[in-house]
Amino acid sequence: MCSLEKRGTLFILTLTGTDGDDQHRLGPQVIASLLSTLSRIAAEAIPGSVLITTAHGRYYSTGFDLIWARKAESGAAAANRLHSMVNSLKPVAAALMALPMPTIAALNGHAAAAGFLLAICHDYVLMRSDVGVLYMPEVDLGLPLPDYFAAMFRSKIRSPTVMREVVMSGVKVKAAEGVKMGMVDSAHDSAESVVEASMRLAEKLSRRKWVGDVYADIRKSLYPDACAVLDLPLKPLLFDLNYYWFSFVDLQSCFGTDFVSDFSGEGHFGD
Repeated sequence: MCSLEKRGTLFILTLTGTDGDDQHRLGPQVIASLLSTLSRIAAEAIPGSVLITTAHGRYYSTGFDLIWARKAESGAAAANRLHSMVNSLKPVAAALMALPMPTIAALNGHAAAAGFLLAICHDYVLMRSDVGVLYMPEVDLGLPLPDYFAAMFRSKIRSPTVMREVVMSGVKVKAAEGVKMGMVDSAHDSAESVVEASMRLAEKLSRRKWVGDVYADIRKSLYPDACAVLDLPLKPLLFDLNYYWFSFVDLQSCFGTDFVSDFSGEGHFGD
């Protein structure tokens, strides 16, 4: 399961697991709770909204609830349970990619498999350095990679070498290594400092008061392949002239009339 706290324009979503599950495995109930909570956040979004997701303890999420899957009465039934979790998480990934606000994953600990996927669906990833790794164990477990997993990793990890190490070799990546690889934005020495840094970043982003739908459309345009697999349509480029008129007024107040004249085509940006 998950809980939601709102502090002004900031939403803080915390993975809490079920029945004392401190690994925050993504079983049917947790996935349903995530999707419902993200839908609520999207509905309540205003300019300046930011989402932070985190968890408690040593784990952000270790992925799908394979223990629940293996409790099925047969191998075929276990496979069906796993398949259902794969299918049900896809709308969660889509919801994060379409959320009309900046998103920050504050990794308090290990993020593995589907938990790793959940993290990279965010715009920013901050990670605890004293505990926790990023780990894609599918190659070690003999499990195929779902199509939207592959699309998201291709979109977010641009280095073929890093992709090979992470996805095809199952390398466990600590925070400092993740920063060097370009998968993690910053590393912090405790769970508390990760959350504190995430709050500072969220407050900084919130002050920009970006229009949420525009922000989401720009995000989707940057990752068209992933969005196609996630069934997220890319909107045609349509300009709201009223909005852009007020934007020019804002630009004038920020940069002066010369900048606005240059930007509007009456001049140039200068030498």
